[in-house]
Amino acid sequence: MLSVTVRNLNNEPVSNLEIDSVLSEPPLNTTLIWEAINEYRARGRAGTVATKTRGNVSGSGKKLWRQKGTGRARISSIRSPLWKGGGNVHGPQPRDWSYVLPKKKRWKAIASVFAERLRENGVTVIDSLSLPDHKTKSLNSKLAALGLSKCKTLIIDSRENRNLVLSSRNLAGVKALDPLGINIYDLLFHEKILISQSALTAFTSTVKRILGKK
Repeated sequence: MLSVTVRNLNNEPVSNLEIDSVLSEPPLNTTLIWEAINEYRARGRAGTVATKTRGNVSGSGKKLWRQKGTGRARISSIRSPLWKGGGNVHGPQPRDWSYVLPKKKRWKAIASVFAERLRENGVTVIDSLSLPDHKTKSLNSKLAALGLSKCKTLIIDSRENRNLVLSSRNLAGVKALDPLGINIYDLLFHEKILISQSALTAFTSTVKRILGKK
């Protein structure tokens, strides 16, 4: 097991904490991370692009001239794809791009990235993320004390912590997440992770439950 120092918001050491092996020992599995990232991005695709087929464009369906005897190419209507302003052939249509990666694979990838962040000393564990108010200035000063004010920082704590949720919304490069909302994209995008001790416990139990670890 890996041991980390638990600090308070003033960057003072409080205690030591043993990180469970389920979060500290997984190797960096780049293939699994690639699969998880692709699934996350596919879920985020809108899939709302569309083009009009000959059944959608405006215009009469009347045959413009008789089939034979005019010396001109046969034609059906002005909505034909062969005409300017006609329908589009095989154009993109609204669709759902998302697909489901097995839950164990997704959380193994998350554990792999978190373990790598631990090895990079990119994880700071806080005893409590209780803030006196919901002002952005208050949270920014605490991040500065922890040396995280100039980093892309992912803050993980309960969604019930309203002061944290409200104060983090206007800080560039800072995002607050609930332990159950941890995803592969945010773990990779943010350079540093600030997590409360209670959130770390909840995160560990979630990973162990899904991966079937005791």
